[in-house]
Amino acid sequence: MGEKARVRWRCRRGMLELDLILSRYLDARFDGMTEVQKEAFQSLLEYPDNDIWDWFNARTQCNDPEVEPMVRDIVGFATRI
Repeated sequence: MGEKARVRWRCRRGMLELDLILSRYLDARFDGMTEVQKEAFQSLLEYPDNDIWDWFNARTQCNDPEVEPMVRDIVGFATRI
């Protein structure tokens, strides 16, 4: 199984909305990401669904300096789809 396929599997969440956002982002951006961005995306996937959802909806702010730029990029991406 390739790296992208492993990450795709990790994008499967308990919340359909997150599944859709994360998998669409993965499809659109993963191949062009730097290694640092790929690591940040995978670090994001370590967080609980509720935290990620709250960050995406600006209910709370991500305080992880590695993940926060990824959150902003995903939110910007999601507002354009």
